Amino acid sequence: MSKTSIDLLSIFDLEPIEVNLFRGNNPNPLLQRVFGGQVIAQAMVAACRTVKDRLPHSLHGYFIQTGDPQVPIIYEVRGLRDGKSYSTRSVTAIQHGKPISSIMVSFHAGEQGAFDHQNNMPAVLPPEMLAAEEIFKRSNFADIPEFIRGYYDRDRPIELRPVEIGRYVGQKIDDGRFHIWMKAAAKLPDDPTIHMCALVYASDLALLDAITVRYGRTLFDGRMISASLDHAIWFHRPFRADEWLLYAKESPSAQGGRGLACGLIFRRDGTLVASVSQEGSVRERRSLSS
Repeated sequence: MSKTSIDLLSIFDLEPIEVNLFRGNNPNPLLQRVFGGQVIAQAMVAACRTVKDRLPHSLHGYFIQTGDPQVPIIYEVRGLRDGKSYSTRSVTAIQHGKPISSIMVSFHAGEQGAFDHQNNMPAVLPPEMLAAEEIFKRSNFADIPEFIRGYYDRDRPIELRPVEIGRYVGQKIDDGRFHIWMKAAAKLPDDPTIHMCALVYASDLALLDAITVRYGRTLFDGRMISASLDHAIWFHRPFRADEWLLYAKESPSAQGGRGLACGLIFRRDGTLVASVSQEGSVRERRSLSS
């Protein structure tokens, strides 16, 4: 098994410590804070452990405070409802005796519906044309920040291939729409809940960039301070997270130090599999002189 497969699956390998109580470990204790996508993905793993024969259809969560990467996270699950068609679970992520995140997950038994429609997938370059060897040919690749070049590192749990690579060197996108191909870097088990948890994890990657691309800025320059405030994802249709998915992102509004980012996630055949929304705190860092 490859290193990347072990890393991603180990994130989801929660330790049961009591009824409806689980412990999750952090893969990189050297980070400044716990990645938000990890927290909500582990929370959904915990919720799925308490529901049988139903798949999640939505997750809604708030990030209450920054997670400490050197301390395991305790996930406390409460069963709120088990109806004929839907089940609901609340999950509280706890560190140092205090909640760091509060998550709700809803499950659906599945049924046939009278209505079936979706938005069309944007026409963009395929992931094969955005591989590292193709990007290296571009004259501006040397100017891309080292962190972004790390997207092409095959030891990452999620492989990312940005479409609009020029935005990392100051290119403005007037309508704020940009796209990233993504997939789990190693093959995952066939269990659909594992693929859903993997997509929850990946859905938090670079989402707040949608707020700053209109201005030719990224969240990784020293002038920006950002933090996710909440996160929501809705699952629409089956998919595999270890196959290429297109994440189409945009920001309909930003004001008062907060911005809203939204995304649609498509399979390569154009099938819409999930929708995502997140509000974030996005501020310019005040200069020392001020």
